[in-house]
Amino acid sequence: MPGELTSFFWSGDTLRSRSVSRIVLSDTLDVPVPSARVLADWQREITSQLDLEAGDVEPMSLARTQARWPDYRRCVHAMTAWTEALGLPGVLASSDVALMACRGARYHHDGAQYGGAAFCNLFLSEDKGLDVHFPLTGQRIPLVRGTAMIFDTGQPHAVIPRDQDHFDEADFAPDHGRVQVFLTWELPIEEAQVARALNVVFDTAHATALQLDEEQVWVNGAPASLCPKTGSWRPLHSTK
Repeated sequence: MPGELTSFFWSGDTLRSRSVSRIVLSDTLDVPVPSARVLADWQREITSQLDLEAGDVEPMSLARTQARWPDYRRCVHAMTAWTEALGLPGVLASSDVALMACRGARYHHDGAQYGGAAFCNLFLSEDKGLDVHFPLTGQRIPLVRGTAMIFDTGQPHAVIPRDQDHFDEADFAPDHGRVQVFLTWELPIEEAQVARALNVVFDTAHATALQLDEEQVWVNGAPASLCPKTGSWRPLHSTK
């Protein structure tokens, strides 16, 4: 069920509509290897506190990493230089940042919670044979240390093995070591520079937005759900 996606997102106290960009901006940046101390911290937090299941994406302690890894600043500087080169000066400094871990990721979109943002991610782990897959565009971005990307939160995506075309929990057993750690910034989609970089068009379904009361993504003018294993859309008969 491919088609045109519409994101309904909160703009202040009002729901607004917009197109969902198919553009994925990506590059591989030169970022430092995390220190052994930081890697041990991450492993301890992942195993003892997060208890990541296959497909889970969870936040980690950014403050602890910032305090224990002086080279963290080099990662931010690299991302700042990259985004500035894309015509996005100042967006990182004014955006919320978090440290995340994922044991793969099921096919999903984030438009029901972060419809007013684009994600800007920097992966800090080594290559573990995983890609971010965008099923509607067919794009696959290999995840290596330094992989940077910006994409629309309404665009479906998953983290799957490089030799697979679907999500399977069996590919992410604890003994496979397929956990990725990354930084993520929330870039405001209404910021003119961000909207221009992703070619986002606003107020595409104004009348419909006035009738809704929560953020969501529609396909071809109707509500739909996303299959977490394949990334294909399935129609819904109601917005509930």
